[in-house]
Amino acid sequence: MQPIRVFLGYDPREAVAFHVACHSIHRHASVPVAVAPVMLSQLAAVFRRPRDPGQSTDFAFSRFLVPYLCGFEGWAVFADCDVLFRTDIARLWALRDPRYAVQVVQHDHRPPAGTKFLGHVQRCYPRKNWSSVVLFNNARCTALTPEYVERASGLELHRFMWLADDEVGPLPPGWNHLVGYSPDLPEGDLHNLHYTAGGPWFADCRGGPADGSWWAELGLALGPLGAAEAGAAPRAPQGAAA
Repeated sequence: MQPIRVFLGYDPREAVAFHVACHSIHRHASVPVAVAPVMLSQLAAVFRRPRDPGQSTDFAFSRFLVPYLCGFEGWAVFADCDVLFRTDIARLWALRDPRYAVQVVQHDHRPPAGTKFLGHVQRCYPRKNWSSVVLFNNARCTALTPEYVERASGLELHRFMWLADDEVGPLPPGWNHLVGYSPDLPEGDLHNLHYTAGGPWFADCRGGPADGSWWAELGLALGPLGAAEAGAAPRAPQGAAA
């Protein structure tokens, strides 16, 4: 049995979010899963794109290297680090459809102007957040060489302009539920929470509708350490939403 290949975006400012997301994937998985960080320090030999002043995370562009990192073979999942899986990732894996090069939740996400975590400008553009959770059919994504990912514009990459429109397939909305933005879903359809505007690991982003779920997952990840032994381990604020 080959493990499901999952790549999570990694930014050192959100290291705890990465580890909690990873824990949530493994905790619910019914089959082997191999999770790898998309970490710039591990990609220096193949990816040297200068940081764009408009990008809010280290993995804004490097996410598109996932098919290359898989040798353009098989399938892989990419997700931003600010996610929390609530159900078995094997259910997402079962949705792979060879008709498509990628499959995404096709949001019509138009956030109001303003800022999000760490004061980054909240930008609005067509297909926003489609690239935050992606099922990659790697053999059909050969355009995504390191050279191409280094030079292509952000909009070209994130809007999947390197594919024909009919190569971009759908996923059910619960696999990329934008906390605070997406319409409410029944509990059974809410598979993956995405704290796209910032999660409770940032002090300035606390008080959101799904904070309690993230704090609970952090507590499970800490396991036997417990609050006293963990010392500096963060605590959920009183009254955090479940």
